[in-house]
Amino acid sequence: MVANKIAEILLEAGAVKLSPANPFTWSSGWKSPIYCDNRVVLSFPAYRKFIKESLAQLVKNQYPTADLIAGVATAGIPQGALVADELNLPFAYVRPKPKDHGMGNQIEGKIEKGQKVVIVEDLISTGGSSLKAAEALRNEGIEVLGMIAIFTYGFSVADENFKNAGLPLFCLSNYETLLPVAVEKSYITSSQVESLAEWRKSPGTWGV
Repeated sequence: MVANKIAEILLEAGAVKLSPANPFTWSSGWKSPIYCDNRVVLSFPAYRKFIKESLAQLVKNQYPTADLIAGVATAGIPQGALVADELNLPFAYVRPKPKDHGMGNQIEGKIEKGQKVVIVEDLISTGGSSLKAAEALRNEGIEVLGMIAIFTYGFSVADENFKNAGLPLFCLSNYETLLPVAVEKSYITSSQVESLAEWRKSPGTWGV
């Protein structure tokens, strides 16, 4: 099962770290028992290849009419470029906001109105930055078919945000899949699972 394999890869590479006893602090101020940095897997050729091929297959399965791949800056850029190369499709990337110099571009790369794009992200939390990228592409006349990502925390707010934006989202793996894999591989104990599960239900108040 791809979701389990991806979870295992993220744990083995150190892209995902679980620390319920000594939680991390996110930039939002949330206390979190998990920290995810999927850029780490780029340093492991075998893992990078598996993720690239899995994301490319996701595009083929869910968005067969895609003729453009776009990455979300910055972490989605390398993953998106790898997927575009695997599928032999054009690639572009989207900045959080237009540059304040030069051409003032928000979207880098050659795009044309009417192209059908799949957006690539490495990680989905609330979906805010991802949806801004989709909006920027739509404003340029690009048809946004949907988004793919390596991993999602599975927050209900993200599900709601993507639903409201009319943007389909497919992820290779997710938090619910990760926890039993982490127990099986001895990254956490079974007694820690309940606390970790509670965090996802209410991340803003967990540990407060």
